[in-house]
Amino acid sequence: MSVTTVKSIPALGPIYAKAALPGKGGGSSLPDVTLRLEGHAIDRSDLLEYQRICGFNNSDVLPHTYPHVVGFPLQMQLMSGKGFPLPLMGLVHVENVITVHREIRFDEALDITVRAEALRPHPKGKVVDLVTEVDVEGERVWEGRSTYLARGKGDADAERGAQPPAIPTGQAAATWSLPANLGRTYGLASGDINPIHMSGLTAKAMGFPSAIAHGMWTYARVLGAIGPRTSGPCTSHVWFKKPVLLPAKVDFVIDTDGAETVAGLRSTRKPEIEHLVLTLV
Repeated sequence: MSVTTVKSIPALGPIYAKAALPGKGGGSSLPDVTLRLEGHAIDRSDLLEYQRICGFNNSDVLPHTYPHVVGFPLQMQLMSGKGFPLPLMGLVHVENVITVHREIRFDEALDITVRAEALRPHPKGKVVDLVTEVDVEGERVWEGRSTYLARGKGDADAERGAQPPAIPTGQAAATWSLPANLGRTYGLASGDINPIHMSGLTAKAMGFPSAIAHGMWTYARVLGAIGPRTSGPCTSHVWFKKPVLLPAKVDFVIDTDGAETVAGLRSTRKPEIEHLVLTLV
């Protein structure tokens, strides 16, 4: 696999604009390329804003999900590039696995690589994994696997992979009121300015009744509520279920009795509507 060195984090605005052009996607194989960014320095003010919005304590240690935010533009650049077989616009982030090997400080220079793997059929279309790895001075400190679904003609017999546990039941550990502008607030902090999150008008143009919360915000907010241990060595696995239509009120539920922590988000008004479930070990 060839390695392409990227000199800086790419801007997402032009990538989304490029992805909106007709004719993107097609083909049956993934590009044989890895994108690599070396020596990336974290902006501490950006980190503090992210921690505030996602409910993490202010700290010099990167939150569990923060390296994903740093590497996400490289994922987008790869998926919008020539030869990527799935159309970027309309891809649904359905699953994510993150392993933190050790605490990572904001003042450590990060070497980030991104590649695509495992294009495969799914009952609802096709899925692909985007793998992001982070090294510090040759040491693997973080890795994540993001699974994206392109809806279309599916294969009812396709392997669906690991299935989520049942979301915890009973009384909520917390209830959060999410404002209508949460998508814009998080989008500006994370750089993910997908139109489905930014306003009701742009979301409706993409087929949603209102703006929806970023899945990665809901993931981060749940981990922030679990506490500081999520920034040390551990592995999380999240399954994104129903989108959170903004504004909204959601319940945070958690079960710590088993070998792994299971947590989730559900609608306060309609608890049968589950937004995500995750495990942490």
